[in-house]
Amino acid sequence: MFIGEFHHSIDAKGRLIMPAKFREQLNECCVITRGIDQCLFIYPIEEWKILLEKVNGLPVNRKDARQFSRFFLSGACECEFDKQGRINLSTPLMNYAGLSKDCVIIGVSNRIEIWEKEKWTQYFDFSVDSILDIAENIGFDL
Repeated sequence: MFIGEFHHSIDAKGRLIMPAKFREQLNECCVITRGIDQCLFIYPIEEWKILLEKVNGLPVNRKDARQFSRFFLSGACECEFDKQGRINLSTPLMNYAGLSKDCVIIGVSNRIEIWEKEKWTQYFDFSVDSILDIAENIGFDL
């Protein structure tokens, strides 16, 4: 399970240090792809296989299923960590998420998300103001 919030910087070559806590759980290899809300999603290989089965189960004759599959899978790439615990982020993924230097890495149960720092701050500030309503709307009792 991935939990927590970490602040890191992307270097000039597009490399990002993954928090040691997360690296240990990813076992030296992971899949990174476009996420929802203009962030990046990182999955351990085992979780990626489960997700891939779900995507492969979508009906190909439905336009929205094809569109979702293309969006989610076309940017996906398998990543390994270098000796310093960094991953290389591709230019298309960095462009999608608006990443340039400062970013926030968060654990969200079965996945990791990478956010551009300012986008994360705006998203979080907006969510904080409405979290009680959100919890109520989804039927989540704290």
